[in-house]
Amino acid sequence: MSCPICQKKTEKAYRPFCSRRCADVDLGRWLNGSYAIPAEDAPGSEIEESKEDGLPH
Repeated sequence: MSCPICQKKTEKAYRPFCSRRCADVDLGRWLNGSYAIPAEDAPGSEIEESKEDGLPH
């Protein structure tokens, strides 16, 4: 198995990463939103309704 950050061989202590550094890089990506999944709001949701009437909810 290779590290998903740098592609080096993984180390048992940090699996699935090769080092603490790569594990921290991955955590940072999660925390800053880099791994966010784009989605569309469902029709009739609060966000859609607030766009229609122009008022914040």
